[in-house]
Amino acid sequence: MIYCIKCGGQLPDDARFCARCGTPVAGAGAAGGASSASAAPAAGPTVAPAGVQELKCPSCGAPIKPVFGEMVITCDYCGGTVSLGGAGWKEISKHTMLPLTVVDQAAALASVHTFVDHESIFHRHLFEQSTVAEAKLSYVPFWVVPASASTTYQYQAVAASVGATVGTIAAAELLGGAMGGGRNSMSVIPIMAGPVVNPTRSETISGSYEYPVVAVKSLGHYQPKDYQFQMDSRALFDRKAIPSGTPVLNGDLGEEAARLAAKAYVEQLQSETAHKKHSMVSNLSTRVDISEGELLHVPIWYFALERKGAKTVVIIDASAGRVIRTME
Repeated sequence: MIYCIKCGGQLPDDARFCARCGTPVAGAGAAGGASSASAAPAAGPTVAPAGVQELKCPSCGAPIKPVFGEMVITCDYCGGTVSLGGAGWKEISKHTMLPLTVVDQAAALASVHTFVDHESIFHRHLFEQSTVAEAKLSYVPFWVVPASASTTYQYQAVAASVGATVGTIAAAELLGGAMGGGRNSMSVIPIMAGPVVNPTRSETISGSYEYPVVAVKSLGHYQPKDYQFQMDSRALFDRKAIPSGTPVLNGDLGEEAARLAAKAYVEQLQSETAHKKHSMVSNLSTRVDISEGELLHVPIWYFALERKGAKTVVIIDASAGRVIRTME
């Protein structure tokens, strides 16, 4: 069973494109590509079959009533979490959270100011002229998937030998003289001349990631691309550590789909790294090995800024105080 990494729709095992949104399926039809996504899941034993209308929290026994479409549910009483997979509802054994350090809206907007000054595509005065149309803080679930990747590819090492360069200059001098435009009616072609050096070379690059995949499909447009959370500051999920009234979102993207999505994103990052290092890249093949992941709830500030009818969305990591990404 596979899922589209963009819209989350279920796909046939041999699908090459999502029938709903047209997104290519990771690894489909790729020549020489390889991957491993068979790591043990973060969920424990099955606690209820998939079609139940209500189940008990495996931690405290409180009732949990699944809402249609939800695949990750956190207990409102104790914070225990269950996830829906092919075998039914399972308790999530690895459920962590990041601490909330950017508590109020003013401090979060200060992070936006810093981002605008140093990294943003829009200018500071445009940001200062914007109004905050919407601001909200919530805990958003991410599947964090450790992945190691190795990419092998070929590239063309384009260069010209000294002899070939000199020979080209001499030929230009001779042609210019023959047409009456040269500096001298006599031109001497150097004996030294050589071919253009254009060999095909191979290289392998490796990378390690703790890739976060947002577990809420409606927030898929804000999926981090090359952003990594500060995992060393995480702790076990504790409902009592969350400020009263702050929403804790459930997820509608399961762990199996998240692992496939992480694989596709890592392949893309590896490819981009190879193309940044060399031009004329060919025969690129990436192997991605997936390790056991975990569910991580992250405090996220969401801002919608408006200026002259145009809206810009800014997503902030409220633990690290950094902008994850913006969208216009």
